[in-house]
Amino acid sequence: MRLLLRIGGVVVENPVALAPMAGVTDSIFRRICKAMGAGLVVTEMVSSKGLLHNNHRSAELLAFTDQERPIAIQIFGSDPEIMGKAAKQISALEPDIVDINMGCPTPKIVKNGDGAALMRDPDLAARVVESVAANVSCPVTVKLRRGWDAASPPAAKIAPLLEKAGAQGFTVHGRYREQFYRGKADWECIAEVKAAVNVPVWGNGDVDSPDAALKMMEQTGCDGVMIGRAALGNPWIFREVTYYLRYGDYLPKPSLRERMDLALAHLQEEASVVGEVDGVKRMRSQLAWYTKGFPGAAAVRQRLNQAVTVAEVREILASCLKLEEI
Repeated sequence: MRLLLRIGGVVVENPVALAPMAGVTDSIFRRICKAMGAGLVVTEMVSSKGLLHNNHRSAELLAFTDQERPIAIQIFGSDPEIMGKAAKQISALEPDIVDINMGCPTPKIVKNGDGAALMRDPDLAARVVESVAANVSCPVTVKLRRGWDAASPPAAKIAPLLEKAGAQGFTVHGRYREQFYRGKADWECIAEVKAAVNVPVWGNGDVDSPDAALKMMEQTGCDGVMIGRAALGNPWIFREVTYYLRYGDYLPKPSLRERMDLALAHLQEEASVVGEVDGVKRMRSQLAWYTKGFPGAAAVRQRLNQAVTVAEVREILASCLKLEEI
């Protein structure tokens, strides 16, 4: 199977990408996933209006290092002029790709006509893409869903309009907006988009194992898979999927010790950036994912939610290792 793919002039060596997830895919987590084999990583989505208003949080979300390249900065908004200005501002950071979010289902996003709501107005969506593409020199890609709902234009009808407007790649999540992340993802819509456009397409939705990744690529003809929730507490999935696609064999699962060591290293990185107390608080959800399947996992998570120092977290995780050894 051909693993290398190109998005415009950007070479992506592994067809396995980290999906953007709010509150999760910060620079530290992206670097971890990159080291594990992710071919492309994407920032948390950034508000175009927030960028133009010099919002501190928006600027924070844009921070990345050369270790993360190739990297896509994802922005959202539905005003073509504002999106164009935000893209021009972002271009000064020299991202490899600018990605436009037309897939977020969150009420606070779609109520303003942003995210997945743009799929209800394909003409406006095309004007947004055209404006962004006119203001950057790097490739522009778009994150879509299957559609807003069954009565609205499907992704396969919208994508060609966006390609004509300047989109050089797509990610397609196989659920309607109203489904959020419930139920089973429909992969057929990914195949339909792939057949409708002449640019790379990433498939997204329910890729939680090497077998699922290969199955999606074979069934849909997509050029790569984008992994989101399955990477939570499990960045090893990028290494496992890439290895499987390349060699057709499975890597061993990480040991409890490996999981504990990475969880601690991740925590220490966060603490070094935002301070120990805030770092521990920020990592609570991540630590819950890292410790899934640990001995007495529910009790472990309860203790971790009460921890306030790195030393406390280390002691809790070390106790899990002792339990396993007994």
